[in-house]
Amino acid sequence: MADYLQLRNEVELQLEQQQQQQQDESKKKKMKRGNTRLASLDVFRGLSVFLMIFVDYAGAILPSISHSPWNGVHLADFVMPFFLFIVGVSLALVYKNVQNKVKATYKAVIRATQLFLLGIFLQGGYFHGITSLTFGVDMESIRWLGILQRIALGYVIAALCEIWLPCRTRLEITTSEKYYMNWCVILALCIIHSGLLYGLYVSDWEFRLPYSAYSMLSPHDSHIVYMVKCAVRGDLGPACNAAGMIDRYILGVDHLYKKPVYRNLKECSSSGYSHVSGSQPPWCFAPFDPEGILSSLTAAVTCIIGLHYGHVLVQIEVKV
Repeated sequence: MADYLQLRNEVELQLEQQQQQQQDESKKKKMKRGNTRLASLDVFRGLSVFLMIFVDYAGAILPSISHSPWNGVHLADFVMPFFLFIVGVSLALVYKNVQNKVKATYKAVIRATQLFLLGIFLQGGYFHGITSLTFGVDMESIRWLGILQRIALGYVIAALCEIWLPCRTRLEITTSEKYYMNWCVILALCIIHSGLLYGLYVSDWEFRLPYSAYSMLSPHDSHIVYMVKCAVRGDLGPACNAAGMIDRYILGVDHLYKKPVYRNLKECSSSGYSHVSGSQPPWCFAPFDPEGILSSLTAAVTCIIGLHYGHVLVQIEVKV
């Protein structure tokens, strides 16, 4: 009987040691996994940076890979969606185990604010060119939105979705079903975007250009005022779309991007940037922001789609 009890104690001790060893190995794997970067995401980020540099420098030589003037998609038009997608995937990895939602929200808002302010500093008009020795910005013409600002807005919306939206916990459902609320947000953003884009009435509007030596006006006039005729609803052209109208009303026409890419259109490209001639429509020289308010909604959609694919990667990691 004593031998049996001793043997039983030894077996139980061995089982406890094996369980403890398995737990230690599991902890080591989790720690190692937490300190290891996702190689595929880093590679994709590097390729996106390379693509950005390539189209910036080669786009002037090969217009077919530069940004599309308006309709259509060129190679350069994939750069921004790629970065927004990367932001979403990264959020799923960073906030996969949120312990304190308020603290995580504060952290996300601070990061987005820093990125937004950095974008204003870099693209707001502080730098006057590599050949200029001046520095500073005119607050009456500062550009409020830009590339980094769009990423910041998409980041904070996707981060709030990841932190606060509930998800289903049943194991037998798919990732899409588990994070169904994210898809509801995507649908809501798309409906708002389409409703504003096609539903808003765009009235006639005007803008000013500085006096040019090529102008027919007298030198005493400091600015030239041009009128753009619209009075339409649901127009998708450069002149009378609702996205531009929203930016002009909220941000102000003087705070938009001064050299939009649609100036490369055939009806605009035969004239210089300094004045409007009789053969070109006035809107060819009007400010327009490609990273405007309405397009920030679709930027958030791209981030949330990346967030979903990040969830898929997290699920694969858990199963492994």
